[in-house]
Amino acid sequence: MNKRHVVSRRGFLASASPAIAVAMQTQTTGKEKATSIDEPVIDVHQHTNYLFRSDKKLVAHQRIMGVTTTLLLPAGSSVNRASTHEGKSNGLAAKTGGNETVMALAKKHPKDFRFGVNEVPDLPNARKELEKFLKAGAVIIGEQKFNVACDSPHIWGVAEVAREYGVPVLMHFQHNAYNLGIERFHRTLEKFPEVNFIGHAQTWWGNVDKNHKQEVMYPKTKVTEGGITDKLLSNYPNMYGDFSAGSGLNSMLRDEEHAKDFIARHPNQLLYGSDCPDAAGRGAGCKGSVNLATIRRLAKDKKVERKILYENSKKLFKL
Repeated sequence: MNKRHVVSRRGFLASASPAIAVAMQTQTTGKEKATSIDEPVIDVHQHTNYLFRSDKKLVAHQRIMGVTTTLLLPAGSSVNRASTHEGKSNGLAAKTGGNETVMALAKKHPKDFRFGVNEVPDLPNARKELEKFLKAGAVIIGEQKFNVACDSPHIWGVAEVAREYGVPVLMHFQHNAYNLGIERFHRTLEKFPEVNFIGHAQTWWGNVDKNHKQEVMYPKTKVTEGGITDKLLSNYPNMYGDFSAGSGLNSMLRDEEHAKDFIARHPNQLLYGSDCPDAAGRGAGCKGSVNLATIRRLAKDKKVERKILYENSKKLFKL
């Protein structure tokens, strides 16, 4: 991992803009309380053993947020390769659970959780590992978070498996670290039009801005319409966006007027995810609940809100 370009979650919260701080303080509005209980919400991005959070606390966290169905994303193998930044796997293996862990929790709570599968894409046995858990019921591959080009044969090998099993692939785009070369990702989308890809993380969300500087992880400037992310969503129906984590939240709060227009342009391709490691499920430290409140506030109407929080994911994952 290139430490020059990576900002920690704690660092992001500490440097949050006033708009983000206000959103965090107001995320438990009456509107959220009224809708979170009565209306289903699908969270497409959570992890087991996230920063050593127990399964019990994870289950409680999701229920407190009002999430009714959660997709659990595993880390993949912890191996020492250039693609895994010297044994850290995808940056997740040291702090989240693997394929067996997410499947076990989903089997224990089948009404609340579904599970995904993941593997280091340049491992010789990657296809075999992916297929093992897809046959067992995995509904997504990801999150793919490895130091390979996003238009490389390694990613294309993952896409071939996804096409065969009819599941989406979630991609963590991070400049100089993971899924390199977002400006070339259109090649993968064109090569695999039958495969749905979900964009996530700093470089995905930074590129809502036409003038984005790739080395900046959490930009604070106003957004100029027409960035790479906007173009991919506009030009490729198999491209989706996951609003999770500080990167998704920052993309909305850095320029709320742009975010409103962005959401209105892509109502059928945006998904709610939390990617949240805390145990509270509420309050300023819970990005998942802040994201929920922000989406509800910025969506132009109830129909768009329900698409992002539920209907798009229900359709995409055949839930």
